[in-house]
Amino acid sequence: MRRRLSIVVSFILFIAIFSIGAQTPLIEVTGKVKNSKTKKALANAEVSIPYTNVGTVTNADGYFSLKFPVDKLSHGIKVDLIGYEGLTLPIPSDKSHQKNLTVFLKQSGKVLDEVLVLGGDPREIVIKAIEKIPDNYSSNTDLFQGFYRETVQKGNRYISVSEAMVDLLKRPYSRRDVRGEKVSIYKGRRLISPNNSDTLAIKLMDGPLLPINFDAVKNGDHLFSKDEIDYFEFTMLPPTIIDQRTHYSIGFKPRVNLSYPLHKGVFYIDTESLTISRVEFELDVKDKVKATRAILQKKPGGLNFRPLEVSGVVTYKTLEGKSQINYIATKIRFKCDWKKRLFSSAYTSLAEMVIVDRKDTPKEKTKFVETFGKRKIFSDMVENYWEPDFWKDYNIIEPSESLENAVKKLKKR
Repeated sequence: MRRRLSIVVSFILFIAIFSIGAQTPLIEVTGKVKNSKTKKALANAEVSIPYTNVGTVTNADGYFSLKFPVDKLSHGIKVDLIGYEGLTLPIPSDKSHQKNLTVFLKQSGKVLDEVLVLGGDPREIVIKAIEKIPDNYSSNTDLFQGFYRETVQKGNRYISVSEAMVDLLKRPYSRRDVRGEKVSIYKGRRLISPNNSDTLAIKLMDGPLLPINFDAVKNGDHLFSKDEIDYFEFTMLPPTIIDQRTHYSIGFKPRVNLSYPLHKGVFYIDTESLTISRVEFELDVKDKVKATRAILQKKPGGLNFRPLEVSGVVTYKTLEGKSQINYIATKIRFKCDWKKRLFSSAYTSLAEMVIVDRKDTPKEKTKFVETFGKRKIFSDMVENYWEPDFWKDYNIIEPSESLENAVKKLKKR
């Protein structure tokens, strides 16, 4: 991550978007996922069609919308969330009953004594999980379709919203090397505040490249390679359930002080297959100088930049015995102020991508005419307009109520 994550601060606020293709005829199922006991909405729950690559995640309000081919109706709908008992539910054949479903998930009460008895050295478990990456993850070149969203807030006010559908080419996991992997923008849109006071902008170099640069399993530069294990201290945490399977929860944090900042976080590793199903991470920003040097590429003269938080999560989905990247989200909070000014402004940039489908037999010669590169500006590659049916039959992460309100305000401006 120290080499991958960069922010460019300039005079124009920009953000970009991706695009995805869809099949027809389609069925659309909508609903909310809630905690069965508290009735509280559950965000980031995975919603998918079993035995397919079609899926999405719930938004901050627990809402989801999933479109899929009519011939998959009999598969039902699967809902999973870390720490909860997953469910597979039948889908009503009557279209009038396919809208506004309510799915209640129970917090996992499964007895995990066997895991606690097994115990084990958390450091050795992580090493073995890394060694088994070639066995547990795809050995093919895969072409995915994904939905990407990025927002920037100044204080509590949205000043930019961007979205896109993308094509993602991933190479085999036999090596922890992301060379040759590509992201191309298929379709996107943006809304940016026209206020002069909002013209301070950031460029996340990873942006649409999230599923490449933040793929902690594939990208040895992201968290740490096997050779960097000794830089970290590992701790066994209480086990958890993911996709109805028991997982080790292994915390990690830096044990050495280097010239660049390291991460702390949690690995979730399947106790049987040693597949890494989820990684949560947070960059150490205590040393502001080192943290800024790690994430900031350049800034205008006279601008003070102070990172407050750099964190994220990556999840993987297992299908037919092989895991693939499924969802990536990052959060960056920072403050900026100009010299000789009394007050600083707080900004929050949120980015997330969900894989919504996969082509089973992609061709090596797939043409990525609109490949997104590190030097490209996201907003330059998408249109600056917003229409209600823009995504039509595409699977996306539905906007939360707060985001919908923000879009309405930005459109009025």
